[in-house]
Amino acid sequence: MSRLSVKDKVNQFKKILRPSVYDYIPLLFTAFTELHGDRYFGDDPAIVGGIAFLDSMPVTVIAQARGRNIEEFIKTNNAQPQPEGYRKALRLAKQAEKFRRPVICLIDTPGAYPGAGAEERGQGEAIARNLYEFMMLKIPVISIVLGEGGSGGALALGVCDELAMLESALYSVISPRGCASILWKDSSREMEAAELLKITAEDMLALGICDRIISETEDGVQIDVRKTASNIAAWMRDALRRLSMADPETLPEKRYQKFRRIGVCGNTGGT
Repeated sequence: MSRLSVKDKVNQFKKILRPSVYDYIPLLFTAFTELHGDRYFGDDPAIVGGIAFLDSMPVTVIAQARGRNIEEFIKTNNAQPQPEGYRKALRLAKQAEKFRRPVICLIDTPGAYPGAGAEERGQGEAIARNLYEFMMLKIPVISIVLGEGGSGGALALGVCDELAMLESALYSVISPRGCASILWKDSSREMEAAELLKITAEDMLALGICDRIISETEDGVQIDVRKTASNIAAWMRDALRRLSMADPETLPEKRYQKFRRIGVCGNTGGT
């Protein structure tokens, strides 16, 4: 497992060179055909979606795209989706349900875009709609946190039957910087907040939020993209094989119960 500290993991997401879905999709899938637009407003490059094959299985892929260079960084708005991105994701998920294709979500975002235009076009409603509709899908849905899983922007693609995280990935209700700004009015306490939030893959597994940690490094530091993709693909095959044996009618209830169990604590006997 990764030897990176929480501070190292937070800092790595400030670097542009970390692998993104542009690197992983060609290694994970064949015949990927990208589909565009939400049929309401436009297309959002921050969410890449389409149809592909995992081995011989047709699947729908929905991925948050983090740029690998300045041009991609600008194009994808630093992987911060607009409401049309989430509506595109929902359109593709409903299409997948119609044709009985599993949905595979690749999560990597600091959060949804908070701009005035996004709010005017219903950012909150778009995320809430995804949470509701993904919960009710009668097809297998699996999600992988590739890097940063921030706030509702990540959770909009995180309502799934099984969730995996790369070993250096983070998953949080809020970014550490945002948490520090709210709690202490001091964004410089970002790393202190990161420690308190319990946002690493190991934390998520211990809390029952994450189902599997996927290895991505050779030596705890250097990322091997091809080996990581192979590890992701192996987990996806296993997860979809397990889920394919379930009655589609029971998937929404099982998914609902999975999320109901998150955050449940026992009584320690104190007063």
